[in-house]
Amino acid sequence: MSARPLARALGRLPRQQPLPCSVCRSRQFTTSTHRAVKPAAGADPNPKEQIKGPEIVAPRSYGKRIDEGFTPKPLPRPIGLPNPPQAGENTGVDSRSIRQRRDDFVDYDKHLARRKELTAQMSKPYFRDWGNLKFHEGKSFISPPRLFKAELSLYFPNFYGQTLVKGSQPTDTTPVLTGKASVVSVFSSQWAETQIQSFVSSDANPGLHEAVTHNQDVAQMVYLNYEDNRAKAMLVKWFMGSLRKKFPERDWDKYFLVQRGLSDAIREHIGLLNSKVGYTFLVDQNCRIRWAGSGTAHPDELEGLNRGLVRMAEEVRRANYKPATAREAHSRQHLRSGTLDL
Repeated sequence: MSARPLARALGRLPRQQPLPCSVCRSRQFTTSTHRAVKPAAGADPNPKEQIKGPEIVAPRSYGKRIDEGFTPKPLPRPIGLPNPPQAGENTGVDSRSIRQRRDDFVDYDKHLARRKELTAQMSKPYFRDWGNLKFHEGKSFISPPRLFKAELSLYFPNFYGQTLVKGSQPTDTTPVLTGKASVVSVFSSQWAETQIQSFVSSDANPGLHEAVTHNQDVAQMVYLNYEDNRAKAMLVKWFMGSLRKKFPERDWDKYFLVQRGLSDAIREHIGLLNSKVGYTFLVDQNCRIRWAGSGTAHPDELEGLNRGLVRMAEEVRRANYKPATAREAHSRQHLRSGTLDL
């Protein structure tokens, strides 16, 4: 048989596809119900587009610059995230496996998303927040005179940071906030810390400390010192000994040094519109933001803060005194709807 007819005969046979390599075969049959995601850079091209409801009119580190004529206005709506926080969320820790990192490295769509984040980060004017301090010392909004209704309130996010407890590991804030009425202060500089002290210090607001002492079984004060600069965060860790002297030992687990997790979207959701300004929140036992203050306190804002904490403490006690069956039904309703109606 000549070579040409033999080749013609072999050409009529069905061709078999080459077998994939062992790595490709493992990819074909590997499924996962949960895939870790790389923490975002924190920047967002347009954080306001994710917010429902009226916009908080205030200067920001992005967008159109405000040169003159700004006066803080009352909050137009409840602020916060739409979903309840969970421990382990928003830690800023990259938990991806080596395979997931390799797959993400060759994913063009993820490269484009990362490019948008970096572009948004680089386009921010570095001194914009400092310049916005000229407007009423950076005050972003006026506090509401009363608490937001429980059924309309949104959620305070989970953060992850180091506490003042000696030898402790970084931990989540949600377990600390759950079950108690909390005064949460968020700051990231000495200027911001001075501003939150105008709301929560014993000298500026002795009535708040009286309310916390009288309701110490259901009320507490929590401090979140956010510092994303590694060098500054290291300095704070070095001086934690002096920080411990400012707080009783029972409150060391309520002071958090947070280094990651505060993205532009979260800032827009919870009203942290200036990174150089201090903010104070009333967070209820279900981690919902019921009241918020910014910048330096006004006298009427102190009254609203104190009254709101006392009322929230009463709500916690009423919830604790419910029969067990009522509490279980209440919890199931909370998990289904994402809200809790007291």
